[in-house]
Amino acid sequence: MTFAGIVSCQIGTAVAARTERASLRSVGLFTNPMLLWGIAFEVLFCGAIVFIPLLQDVFGTAALGPVELALLATFPVVVWGADEWRRAHLRRCDGKAVATIRGPADELPRNA
Repeated sequence: MTFAGIVSCQIGTAVAARTERASLRSVGLFTNPMLLWGIAFEVLFCGAIVFIPLLQDVFGTAALGPVELALLATFPVVVWGADEWRRAHLRRCDGKAVATIRGPADELPRNA
């Protein structure tokens, strides 16, 4: 479960690390096919280590049940969601910084 949890969190991190400030909605989830292939390989490799008996013996793993798999499915969403929240906060702060730089003095009528 620990190994699969690390792999699941890395999926969320990979999706979240694509941009510094832009949201995933603006970038698009399917715009980086190599990342998607990498995630697919990672999931298949993890599944093989966890579910194939020979590999279970080699790596000391055991098959996961439906409850564990359901819990694992939430990990990437939590990691990505936390980073998405951080980026949204950065975007809001950028907007406030611009408003502060412009300031209310820029809105005063100018007498020429």
